Amino acid sequence: MTDDLAGHYRAIINGLGENCDREGLQNTPQRAAKAMQFLTRGYQQNLNELVNNAVFESAMDEMVVIQDIELYSMCEHHVLPFIGKCHIAYLPQGKVLGLSKFARIVDMYARRLQIQENLTRQIAEAVESVTNAKGVAVVIEAQHMCMMMRGVEKQNSKMKTSMMLGQFRKSQATRLEFFNLISTNR
Repeated sequence: MTDDLAGHYRAIINGLGENCDREGLQNTPQRAAKAMQFLTRGYQQNLNELVNNAVFESAMDEMVVIQDIELYSMCEHHVLPFIGKCHIAYLPQGKVLGLSKFARIVDMYARRLQIQENLTRQIAEAVESVTNAKGVAVVIEAQHMCMMMRGVEKQNSKMKTSMMLGQFRKSQATRLEFFNLISTNR
């Protein structure tokens, strides 16, 4: 598979008018292929294997917030990066998820060709399905290279998306508590 991808990168580079045989580009198609495989490794992962039974019994029933999980993804429209932070909250219902699993869930979905709107929903639904929480909230704020490096070239723009499930959707007070918690210390 890497060789096939490298062949495509070679064709793209040559199509741009460059010479893949010049010193600086000789190994670029192979490196680019390996980089793309790494950047999209989420396709080789699945939620059950990733969580690996790291759901634990707990009497905790108040809001748990995991804030500022950095994420790196690739826009499915231009295959350019978008980079940002993800904030997740959930209301446990007898079970809590191991802390590192939240970052792994974010990475699994972010490391696919993606749009931010869908990424936000996928993360929320994944957390809900593995924790059976009373509610899940996800906010992502990201900068998109497709908007910064090309097109309108707006360097300071950010996109923010949110997904509220369960109690976060039903209760304005719960939603406000979450937004207040993630906005402190900024």
